[in-house]
Amino acid sequence: MDWQPDEQGLQQVLQLLKDSQSPNTATQRIVQDKLKQLNQFPDFNNYLIFVLTRLKSEDEPTRSLSGLILKNNVKAHYQSFPPPVADFIKQECLNNIGDASSLIRATIGILITTIASKGELQMWPELLPQLCNLLNSEDYNTCEGAFGALQKICEDSSELLDSDALNRPLNIMIPKFLQFFKHCSPKIRSHAIACVNQFIMDRAQALMDNIDTFIEHLFALAVDDDPEVRKNVCRALVMLLEVRIDRLIPHMHSIIQYMLQRTQDHDENVALEACEFWLTLAEQPICKEVLASHLVQLIPILVNGMKYSEIDIILLKGDVEEDEAVPDSEQDIKPRFHKSRTVTLPHEAERPDGSEDAEDDDDDDALSDWNLRKCSAAALDVLANVFREELLPHLLPLLKGLLFHPEWVVKESGILVLGAIAEGCMQGMVPYLPELIPHLIQCLSDKKALVRSIACWTLSRYAHWVVSQPPDMHLKPLMTELLKRILDGNKRVQEAACSAFATLEEEACTELVPYLSYILDTLVFAFGKYQHKNLLILYDAIGTLADSVGHHLNQPEYIQKLMPPLIQKWNELKDEDKDLFPLLECLSSVATALQSGFLPYCEPVYQRCVTLVQKTLAQAMMYTQHPEQYEAPDKDFMIVALDLLSGLAEGLGGHVEQLVARSNIMTLLFQCMQDSMPEVRQSSFALLGDLTKACFIHVKPCIAEFMPILGTNLNPEFISVCNNATWAIGEICMQMGAEMQPYVQMVLNNLVEIINRPNTPKTLLENTAITIGRLGYVCPQEVAPMLQQFIRPWCTSLRNIRDNEEKDSAFRGICMMIGVNPGGVVQDFIFFCDAVASWVSPKDDLRDMFYKILHGFKDQVGEENWQQFSEQFPPLLKERLAAFYGVSVCVIVGGCAGECAASRSHCALVQGG
Repeated sequence: MDWQPDEQGLQQVLQLLKDSQSPNTATQRIVQDKLKQLNQFPDFNNYLIFVLTRLKSEDEPTRSLSGLILKNNVKAHYQSFPPPVADFIKQECLNNIGDASSLIRATIGILITTIASKGELQMWPELLPQLCNLLNSEDYNTCEGAFGALQKICEDSSELLDSDALNRPLNIMIPKFLQFFKHCSPKIRSHAIACVNQFIMDRAQALMDNIDTFIEHLFALAVDDDPEVRKNVCRALVMLLEVRIDRLIPHMHSIIQYMLQRTQDHDENVALEACEFWLTLAEQPICKEVLASHLVQLIPILVNGMKYSEIDIILLKGDVEEDEAVPDSEQDIKPRFHKSRTVTLPHEAERPDGSEDAEDDDDDDALSDWNLRKCSAAALDVLANVFREELLPHLLPLLKGLLFHPEWVVKESGILVLGAIAEGCMQGMVPYLPELIPHLIQCLSDKKALVRSIACWTLSRYAHWVVSQPPDMHLKPLMTELLKRILDGNKRVQEAACSAFATLEEEACTELVPYLSYILDTLVFAFGKYQHKNLLILYDAIGTLADSVGHHLNQPEYIQKLMPPLIQKWNELKDEDKDLFPLLECLSSVATALQSGFLPYCEPVYQRCVTLVQKTLAQAMMYTQHPEQYEAPDKDFMIVALDLLSGLAEGLGGHVEQLVARSNIMTLLFQCMQDSMPEVRQSSFALLGDLTKACFIHVKPCIAEFMPILGTNLNPEFISVCNNATWAIGEICMQMGAEMQPYVQMVLNNLVEIINRPNTPKTLLENTAITIGRLGYVCPQEVAPMLQQFIRPWCTSLRNIRDNEEKDSAFRGICMMIGVNPGGVVQDFIFFCDAVASWVSPKDDLRDMFYKILHGFKDQVGEENWQQFSEQFPPLLKERLAAFYGVSVCVIVGGCAGECAASRSHCALVQGG
């Protein structure tokens, strides 16, 4: 017997649906309460599906809303629907998928896929066969409705559809979808491609079996009149480029020609999909050979796509020049995530690699939607990295016209182009920069805010070059103008200037010291001027300044300027305010830079950090015991607090001792080190290492409890946790001395395993090598027997580290271990020689240790064997050993030419004696 609604109940539900469309918040609240009550009745969901599918007399928005409320109920508690209700809903969906209204069809499709994704694909075996069957219907609405539902199922359950769990329905579905590529309706052609597209990235077997037919059909649809179809064709080709490039290579010339046209499609959505093609192609090894001859067409198209569209300018309020007094709306502020502290060592090469720059997108964040402008700029950026200077002949003639164009929109796009190619074409751009940089600095005072903001970004991309020139040439004028822009009347310009200034600080470092007073005046003035969102970026600029100039900030006049506004903000913020994150990060940098200068402020800051850790741990405990009563805490509060405590310990050194003595931080640290969240453990171990250096007196009583925890965290699955635990163990060694002996076996095997592991990140290898060396320094008898198992990777890990305390203690350790077990180094002695030669100026007593080992080895093997052995040394190594340690080596032309550790393959040691 078919279910029928009670008339009174039906009217009640309809009234509820009408009320829920009211904009009044009080009415909305009543609706929510009423919904909760009605959900107590099992057949309430029958009423909802009835309104959606049968009540054709009602208006469409009301019917659709009924379906969407039902969808939410399915999502929340479908498992508790009585079987007759669930069956009624499923039957109604399939019977009405061909409703005359496209809105109702789409709503039913959403409802079907929601039920399917609740594990019902297995429990609803007739669903896929029935939907596929309905595709054959003569009735357009039925065919379109079924396809719409299938497309949503393919999106939500693509993996399941390609699995044995359902008997691989794709073997039937894919060939079926391909038939519809030629359907007379564009909507249905578009659904068909979209369905198949879901299976490209996972390389579904059923699609791979039909790949040639699929590509043939795509080519046939290339010039379809319908933009949605063209968009899906472009999307398919972009994905195929990534997973089945072998099938596209024979047609690559035509595909590139096609994509050049589509990137200029009058429909922006099609152009955007097509533009993704260049981004993906740039990552393929064949990019250079297949694209070189097309650059002459492609570059002008990408450059043209980098102009703001009219709609962009409206969305960005491009005509509003002054908005600094307008408060930010909360949804403008992106959530911030704190990056936990990782301990790294200083390297020989001072210049950081460019990997950091990957994140600086051009600066129109308010349009965080990906659009043609951003995609074109990103494509130009990656292609500049592929083609380098070869791109410039196609670009430079265009650039001149753009950069000096009377229309601001065109000029702005030229400045963006210049920024986009900065990383890839830097070498080729150098001759033009002396002329271009002053022009860009002039653009910082353009009358259009969007020109001023993009000029900030582009200049930041050339900061490295600016800093390499004499400071009066470009650095001083750039800094002066950027500081003015930090106080601009337009919020977008303030934001761009602050970010650019932070980049300049990283590049210029101590070059900024002479201007510190002026810089601080500006940044502090901005405190009183900025709205919420830009304040967060200002904290970052101040923190970066502190990192860049270090102890030069520790001057009474600078502290007097900087600290009062920071502490005022610190006092205004409540413990549960997420704005504490950037402020705590900033204070951590400031405390490290100011060192003893931070003492007057340290007590309240320290106390609050301890409180934040304590509160978070307590909340986590309550949540674990009563998850139904309490919310899970946001552990970022605890992580940021631990990192600021690390900054305090590092900056204040021994002065932190009294603060630690008066708090329960060691007990809290014991809990944090065992937290389930890796980032909490990572920050805990960083703090443990810093406290070990600053006030070991408070750490020592806990060592017996802490060491086993450190040992279990030497797990390279969690790189940063493992890295910080390793570093902390090394610091503890230096304080414990010979008392470290009972703990060596807890950690040594794991450390040796990590240093021999392939593909281990450089930072972790370096810290592991330092810690093994330090363990050997304090307990040589315990560690030396394993020397042969780690000496080679140990030497290659530390050859690029600059001379410093950590390297010094590690090398003393290795020398002491060689003293205990000289046989352990024999096979890899050339690596030891190479590592010794990496020292620029070791302390005298360490140099003596090296001298004794080198000469001892030479005497041991005898002159003839030594000469034979030393023939393999690269020339540079021979020179250094002869100059520093008086080791005469046989200089024979034609020895191995590479740097020793790099060319280990032809450096197998001749085993003499």
